[in-house]
Amino acid sequence: MNRREKLQQLACYTDAKTIRDAVVAAKRGSGEARVQLSATMAWVAYSCPDACPAVCDNISSAWLGSGPTPEVPRNQAEAPMPDSFWKAFWAVVDGHDEGYDAIEITVAVASLGEALHEDMGPISEQHALNHPGAAAAQIRDIPGYTDIEALAKCPTNSLGYALYRLVLDNGYDPEVLSRDEIQLNELPHVLHYLNARILQMHEVWHLAAGYRTTSSGEIAISGFQLAQFGHNYSSMFLAAVMAISTFKEPAGFGILMQIINEGWRHGREAPAMMDIEWEAEWNTPLEDIRQKYNIPHFQSVFPTDVLEQVDDAPFWRKAILMLKLLRFSLRLRQNPPVPQSQLAI
Repeated sequence: MNRREKLQQLACYTDAKTIRDAVVAAKRGSGEARVQLSATMAWVAYSCPDACPAVCDNISSAWLGSGPTPEVPRNQAEAPMPDSFWKAFWAVVDGHDEGYDAIEITVAVASLGEALHEDMGPISEQHALNHPGAAAAQIRDIPGYTDIEALAKCPTNSLGYALYRLVLDNGYDPEVLSRDEIQLNELPHVLHYLNARILQMHEVWHLAAGYRTTSSGEIAISGFQLAQFGHNYSSMFLAAVMAISTFKEPAGFGILMQIINEGWRHGREAPAMMDIEWEAEWNTPLEDIRQKYNIPHFQSVFPTDVLEQVDDAPFWRKAILMLKLLRFSLRLRQNPPVPQSQLAI
């Protein structure tokens, strides 16, 4: 049995102890443990979202050294993962060979939705209905589009103006992806609302919760969104990037897992962002918003552009960074916390 077949076999119910043991082994460099963790994440992302909170709490607590370790519930609703799904999944993993930019990997992962078993739709909807951070989706109308030009008139120190500059200066689509192109209107109301609102507010949450729009920032905020709303796309994205790292970039697996779990922990600790009337806060300074709603600022042990530094730095700077990351990996094996200052570049 090759490693891909092994991952597919392991993409099923996994108990808390097995998850925690796999984290310990993955920190020590075990390839088999990386496959196990990637498989378990694929299971919750593409088959059994109701198991996601317990699975991710156990991964996060074991990786970061503290936190809840609940038993993974049995007999939760599961959708089959047919051969046609796995063919599409491995195509996304293999697409990394040509390289993904932020939009390309978003589109590639979103396309996996078409390969999921038909049972996954109602299972995902029920999971969203049960998630405490997604309660607003049950009672609110589908949001309209944000008027970006109107935000240009907001005070210069406000959330609205910061959002305007972020979109304008970076050439972003205000909602990341077109709702019509990914056919959100065909989803049940709860999933339609959640996905539309997350697309609409993604950059707002970057600003309010302190996530940079770097590669590591996008990975971390996916962990944050998954913890906040049980967002199925976020779990699909994280499962895909974990598999890409496992099979294509194993040396970076520790960095990836640290970033994901920092985002997950942050999302568990922050207030429910879906409940905030963000449009009422366009004229409010960002720091006032954080204080008003008690939103903690995201913190990582890594520099916010760590992945860009690995790719783009000159040789001498890259060598220094790799030495620091190696030191981080060695410390991971001993499982103590790593102060941010020790990894600053």
